[in-house]
Amino acid sequence: MAINQDVEELLFTGDSDLIIRQAHGEWKTRDVKLIPYRQHVEDLRKQFNSVEFRYIPRFHNELANALATLASMLPYPGHVHIDPLEIQIRERHDYCNTVEVEPNVHPWYHDIKRFLKTKEYP
Repeated sequence: MAINQDVEELLFTGDSDLIIRQAHGEWKTRDVKLIPYRQHVEDLRKQFNSVEFRYIPRFHNELANALATLASMLPYPGHVHIDPLEIQIRERHDYCNTVEVEPNVHPWYHDIKRFLKTKEYP
């Protein structure tokens, strides 16, 4: 996609120190299954002015971990377009933004009872 968009500079971040160091060329790729991928990365790298691989420890990467967990829970819809996900970073956790409401004076079954009597829901 980056090639098709005429991107010139790339920054990859990852939480695997091994993979990042192998991508940098600091460490040799020994796993036979990964060698073709490493070569493919090298071939693709030549098509950009700048490519950087940056290691981010997992404990600093909560957002990526949350998104990966979410992605693993959802089925992929095939060739359906998926709108970009908008993420807002807040000053405090969402549970702090809850709205206080007055306690309901009716019992929990009030609406059910009214529906059964009137067949109308409020």
